[in-house]
Amino acid sequence: MTRWLSAAWLRTALLPIAGLLLVLPLPIASAQRVCLPLPRLLSTMPMGGQAGTEVEIKITTEYVTEPVGLHFSHPGITSAPKLDDSGNPIPNEYIVAIPADCPPGIYEARIMSQLGISSSRVFSVDQLPEVTQTSPNTSLETALELPVGSICNSQMTDRSIDHYRFTAREGQRCLIHCASRSIDSKLDPVLILADELGRDLVVERRGGVIDYTVPADGTYVIKVHELTFKGGAGYFYRLSLRELEADQPHPLFASTRDVSSFSWPPTGLAETAESTEVEPNHSAELAQTIQLPCDLAGSFATAADVDTYQFQATKGDVWWIEVASARLGRPTNPSLIVQQVVQDGDKETTTEVLQLTDIPSPVKPSSNGYAYDGPPYDGGTPDLLGKLEVPADGLYRLQLTDLFGGTRTDPANVYRLVIRKAEPDFALVAWGLHMELRNGDRNALTKPIALRGGGTVALEVIAFRRDGFAGPIELTLDGLPDGVTASGLRIGPGSNRGIVLVTAHQDAPQGLTFAQFRGHAEIDGQPVTRDCPAAAPAWPITDSWGEVPRTRLEAEVPVSVGGFEVAPITIAPADPAVLEVVGNETLTIPLKHVIRGEFSGSILQLRTFGHGFEANPRFDVSLTADASEAVLDLSKLKPTPGDHVIAFYGSAVVKHRYADGEAPQDTAEIVVTEPITIRVQPTESK
Repeated sequence: MTRWLSAAWLRTALLPIAGLLLVLPLPIASAQRVCLPLPRLLSTMPMGGQAGTEVEIKITTEYVTEPVGLHFSHPGITSAPKLDDSGNPIPNEYIVAIPADCPPGIYEARIMSQLGISSSRVFSVDQLPEVTQTSPNTSLETALELPVGSICNSQMTDRSIDHYRFTAREGQRCLIHCASRSIDSKLDPVLILADELGRDLVVERRGGVIDYTVPADGTYVIKVHELTFKGGAGYFYRLSLRELEADQPHPLFASTRDVSSFSWPPTGLAETAESTEVEPNHSAELAQTIQLPCDLAGSFATAADVDTYQFQATKGDVWWIEVASARLGRPTNPSLIVQQVVQDGDKETTTEVLQLTDIPSPVKPSSNGYAYDGPPYDGGTPDLLGKLEVPADGLYRLQLTDLFGGTRTDPANVYRLVIRKAEPDFALVAWGLHMELRNGDRNALTKPIALRGGGTVALEVIAFRRDGFAGPIELTLDGLPDGVTASGLRIGPGSNRGIVLVTAHQDAPQGLTFAQFRGHAEIDGQPVTRDCPAAAPAWPITDSWGEVPRTRLEAEVPVSVGGFEVAPITIAPADPAVLEVVGNETLTIPLKHVIRGEFSGSILQLRTFGHGFEANPRFDVSLTADASEAVLDLSKLKPTPGDHVIAFYGSAVVKHRYADGEAPQDTAEIVVTEPITIRVQPTESK
């Protein structure tokens, strides 16, 4: 259990300084931890419930003590501790009430504690009755009865196969669905439908869905196992068994959204496309004629499907073409070409004028998938966006295919094709700043905004720019707890990255709010505001060689202060007033230090946040004194005139005590200074 130190105790008994800080990137020893403890909700069992019912759930957590209560992203879902016969709360057990009018879908659960708000875990709501697997069902003899029209919540046992039994009638269409990755599970499911004796009838290794029309009355068996037969607390799933009418389409199964989907949809796009694909259109002779602009829904329905469209265009026109499929949650990789078609009698000549492939990430992600030389988030997507500049009047042919679809037939692999005149815009996503580690250190942690008193955390904000928009974007984070402030370091013109700093005063009380995170810009002379969702890894990975991080968008942006621990160090400007300087001068910034913890090392090396200032050389500060200074040579940095918010950051190795009576352990932690505002005057104004 983590040792909790109150702010009052630390103010009267500050720990002595044992050492100093290290540089980024860190040469981390194998025994060294990464990131001071942050509260995390790891699992709930069951993982959801039926609307209009109460559900008893058990949770598992990390770094959670003195929990205050469960919070859900749907305001109508409430919880209370489960009590024993003496009226005392049972640890990690809750009664969750789901209102009858709660729409089916996925929501997020979090727990508040002495360290603040935890990371989230998906909690699903459905209209079907639900059961929870409570005893082993790893053989045909112990198969769990699962009636048609119900859901079972279960956790996979290592090296095993779960069995379920149901009764169906001849001609009954049954849809079996195993929700796993879509609800934060680590499980890659293999779903098998078998006869009463366990003989396999259908095996599904992709997608977790079996659609089966029963040939005869009788008993049938469902088997579920992990692709590599792994199991444990992170390998949970929800198995649903539904009856469908003969011509009824599959329901839309709710799912978390991958980080790359933050750039979809464009603002103002209708939920339903204006037109649809008309098959057959798999060749030039069968090309479907469309009119520009165009908003069309289609599908890579058959193996090696090549959907072909044709349209008339005028010389000099500029059209933006965008395709979404992977961002709709489909396992696809679209590819598109546009050809100019010239007819000369019976002879046809085609010239390729545009080819589109993947949309790259707005910032370089880590090259090994973890926090090494970039963030463990990839904002890029296999989807498409590009500009068509029409070279001549005439006919043009567009061919759209799925590079992953060579051998598979799946009508569910849908896409949306949008061809439009330029509509400049932007989309944003943010995540907690991650430490850059040496190659071989595999770390990707969930980092909820759970602040220690006196601490500042940095959120990295990424911009996806659409249809040529290149202007600056201001960042705001509003609706914060008492004692907490936020400062946005703008995303500069043409840049794709900004920073938001969130700071808790040393005496900030325990608190939790759900903040409004937004970006603001001017487009075509009009003010534009866009929401900024947060992203996080689905599971914290501390040091793994066998687990690849999966990152997703979150439903809310909770900001919290634990109120029981303080940051090991605070570095702030000695004078919080705006610093004024002429654009070709050298600016010296006095800094003050408040040391509350022990560190390894002797030097803190700092880098600079802030558009126009990030080329500032790294510099060292000493922690043997309670002050230091930063020097900025504006004649070399050449920032634009106006107000700028900057900060400095580096990495510390903190000696943190994880439990009473234990020796402190080295823990690598990012240190961020409080924000500094600089007003740069034009050079000629001196």
